[in-house]
Amino acid sequence: MKEIKQIESTQNWIPIEKILKNGIIKTKNKYIKILKVMPINYSLKSDLEKQAILNSYKIFFKTCNFNIQILIQSSKANLEKNILNIQKNIQKKENKNLKKLSEDYIEYINKINSNKKSSSKNFFIIISKEISKEQEYNESFEIIKNELKERYFKIKECLSRCGNTVFEINTKEECLKIINSFLNTRKELNNNK
Repeated sequence: MKEIKQIESTQNWIPIEKILKNGIIKTKNKYIKILKVMPINYSLKSDLEKQAILNSYKIFFKTCNFNIQILIQSSKANLEKNILNIQKNIQKKENKNLKKLSEDYIEYINKINSNKKSSSKNFFIIISKEISKEQEYNESFEIIKNELKERYFKIKECLSRCGNTVFEINTKEECLKIINSFLNTRKELNNNK
């Protein structure tokens, strides 16, 4: 007789208790805030600029006297929309050389896409405030929220010196979208093995 394997629900293995309206995630022993980072293109910088950026990152890591987690999420880029736009423009072009160039470009995009070399990346920083049960009852949520906000501003200031832009994920919907996309990416990676 085969044993029936019971499937655990997502709620059982993800320690999220609730996601608050302001984008703060409550788990069993901490409050979490997600920050999205729009990075600079480091490879386009001069050697002098690269050195200044690296020095700014050193200052960033020395300044952050709290735990952070860096999450990079890669996904295959969907280039169909780009290809459709190019195809629309091909029809408008009268110059045969431009048409040929556009068709070659579409072929190149399809080749890159089929080789799975095209991807988009999202960069996140996760900050948290650890709490014990005793702290949870004694410390008001307003204090915890302000501490997370202070950490966000510190990270934003330091990373903007490096040329990056940092956004606070501040709605429940945005948090759910990020968590869902991460879980689905993981599922997709496991299915491709």
